[in-house]
Amino acid sequence: MQRLVAALVTALLVGCAPASATTRGPTSPASRPAPQGMYPVGVRQFVVDPGGPRPLPVTVWYPAESPAPSTPTASATDPLWARTGAGGPSVRAGARVATGRFPVVIYSHGLRSLPELHAPLTARWAAAGFVVAAPAFPRTNLRARDFTRADVRNQPADGWRLIRHLVRLDTRRGDPFAGRLAVNRIAAAGHSAGGFTTAGMFTSGHSARLRSGIVLAGGGLAGSFAGPVAPLLFVHGTADPVVPESVGRAAYARALGPAAFLSLRGQGHGEYLIPGHPGFPQVLATTIDFLRWTLYDDAAALHRLPTDARLPGLTTLTSRLPR
Repeated sequence: MQRLVAALVTALLVGCAPASATTRGPTSPASRPAPQGMYPVGVRQFVVDPGGPRPLPVTVWYPAESPAPSTPTASATDPLWARTGAGGPSVRAGARVATGRFPVVIYSHGLRSLPELHAPLTARWAAAGFVVAAPAFPRTNLRARDFTRADVRNQPADGWRLIRHLVRLDTRRGDPFAGRLAVNRIAAAGHSAGGFTTAGMFTSGHSARLRSGIVLAGGGLAGSFAGPVAPLLFVHGTADPVVPESVGRAAYARALGPAAFLSLRGQGHGEYLIPGHPGFPQVLATTIDFLRWTLYDDAAALHRLPTDARLPGLTTLTSRLPR
């Protein structure tokens, strides 16, 4: 575990070059209420376009069936659950997908990182009732043989390739995800270069399937924040040495629709994404309720956001979200 945390810290602190908005609120009805408790979590891996010029390995965390009947006893947004140790979700490779259709989150890693290094966050999102699909980008992941920082500009298209693949899986007879993906309710999220990638998915003409975005320690690519209006959440440390907070705030200022900015005083490039570190419970609760609002149309989750984000002396939430 110590090695994993050390690797995660290293990956979070790797740089990404700053780059350079219309948004929309939830409109289409959810097919079911937002889950109130936690799911066990399954994990699955596959490769999109394995024979193509940009093969895309993908790790997916998803709500899984319980191995034995049980009644959830804790809320997914409970700060106690956000801490380290047994409070995290149980993750099983290849577990059967839970009954129902679940909204999808496309999660993008930063430079020289990997999807699995973000599991402390993404697995908890899955436990809260979301399918989280995280690609390992061809030229910016930790193991890339031809690492190319500038390839970030091509990653938003990779995100859309993954969305199209998931749409196909939802209708593919015999696939474990068939009939389980709410492919009309998708969010994009990412850290550092993955935050820029996320912003780059919100360009003119993007599909209305993409209903919201979360930019963690990132900013906007050229052409970002155009097309159908979608709510955006920005999370940034005030002492970020890699992507200055001013870059994230500039992107927030360009967002023309509902948006919020969660600032963590004195925090760097991503310590707040690691269980046990100051700010992690607030970031977890805020991001989960933001996703519950935008993907499940959960109005109560929207109203909880100011409380979710509050930790006196550490966090400040600036909001242009509906009340």
